[in-house]
Amino acid sequence: MENKMEKAGKALLCMQRHSWEQGMAMQAFLEWGRMDVVTALACEAVYRRMEDGRAATIGFMDAVTDPCCVGEALLRVCEITKEERFTEGYEALLTWALKDAPRNEEGVLYHLTSCKQFWVDSMYMLPPFLAAAGHVKEALVNLYGYWDVLFDRDAKLMCHMWDDENKVFVRDAHWGTGNGWTLAAMTRMMGLLPLEYEQDREKISKMACTLLDSLLQFMRPDGFFYDVVDDPSTFVETNLSQMTAYTIYRGIKDGWLDAKYKEKADLMRAAAESRQDEFGFVQNVCGAPHFDKPGISPEGQAFFLLMENAAEGKEK
Repeated sequence: MENKMEKAGKALLCMQRHSWEQGMAMQAFLEWGRMDVVTALACEAVYRRMEDGRAATIGFMDAVTDPCCVGEALLRVCEITKEERFTEGYEALLTWALKDAPRNEEGVLYHLTSCKQFWVDSMYMLPPFLAAAGHVKEALVNLYGYWDVLFDRDAKLMCHMWDDENKVFVRDAHWGTGNGWTLAAMTRMMGLLPLEYEQDREKISKMACTLLDSLLQFMRPDGFFYDVVDDPSTFVETNLSQMTAYTIYRGIKDGWLDAKYKEKADLMRAAAESRQDEFGFVQNVCGAPHFDKPGISPEGQAFFLLMENAAEGKEK
């Protein structure tokens, strides 16, 4: 009989995926230790590469940072296989991120090619890739750049979208999944920073703990959150629970988060597991393709796998 992870993984592989969703699938299977699947996914990621280096691109051609979500997993495939097709795809993607992608004067990449906007999603898509690639300075410039613009210092929560040209929020809502992207990004960064970046590790851990403590104030008694975490008129959503539980399990294991948070993670994990249907799909996440109502999504499936793997304490 298939276990929860096997069912969730099969469901994920059956879903249609854009660039960041392909990247999420690759990262989930990477942390699960399933390099056979990661390598197969990497074949498609480099095959669907645009001329400018953006990987895994179908349908949505305006994304700047989303294609970078495949980056760390693609790098690991390069290291293991040493095949030219993977190396070429990886180097082209890295060149896009470091040199060719649109960015502000400080070097912080925009989320779209068509306008000068920062989205909270980019926190996850870009900095971990750059850190894994050894470009730590650039990773931190982007991580801190997104945080400085999108972190609401009154609410201590992340806002969604900022127009950097007009200096106004496109959407200032404290979107649950966006806050989850931020937590998961900082979690991965904590595992990727070299030892000599101890001051940055301390800074990022404080940022993560500040955001985590604020989010947990809005967790419902059943372990779920609202889609906009501080707006009870929005729907009850599953994926933030998975993303937050993932952060807690990994943070405790990696030694930068107090074990007192585990009880909350266990509650969120149980809540998310209760949403898995007979086919392995995790229901009532912020649903694809428009992310405006409860449904299913590749990122919801991926974070189920990431959460379960982190809860079991397996090594990457």
